[in-house]
Amino acid sequence: MADTPDDPAPLAETPIQKALRLKTAAIEARQKPPRGGRFQREQSAAAKSASKSKPWMSR
Repeated sequence: MADTPDDPAPLAETPIQKALRLKTAAIEARQKPPRGGRFQREQSAAAKSASKSKPWMSR
């Protein structure tokens, strides 16, 4: 049995595997930016307007 019942880690887990599992869990727990809709259009428009002042960025 594991120390805590909510810990799904196997007994033969190496320290590196544990660190990776904890890191991925922390990344997935982060708040994600909104997708689609007005927010996405605003971000796209901001990126396009910023590149107009950089002629070397176009082909």
